[in-house]
Amino acid sequence: MKNIIQNINKAFDHRIRLGIMSVLMVNENADFATLKELLGVTDGNLASHAKALENENYIMVEKQFIGRKPNTKYIATKEGKKAFQEHIEALEKLISKN
Repeated sequence: MKNIIQNINKAFDHRIRLGIMSVLMVNENADFATLKELLGVTDGNLASHAKALENENYIMVEKQFIGRKPNTKYIATKEGKKAFQEHIEALEKLISKN
């Protein structure tokens, strides 16, 4: 029997990372405040999970100032989009196996 969970990506195991990637798959980018509000997480949780995705090269982080206020923007990389799509396809195959 084929290993039906082999393409499930461990980087997306956590709900916050899954949420970050889900938002970035349907939006060109998202800033820190938007992700925090959409996902209902603390600053620390969002920052640590975003860092984990950045370490995998699944997202890029752009930091800038708007006026005098810092702004952090997240963008899914090509590699991240591909990995996330493969992860979703693997989950779909898993749940369709009855």
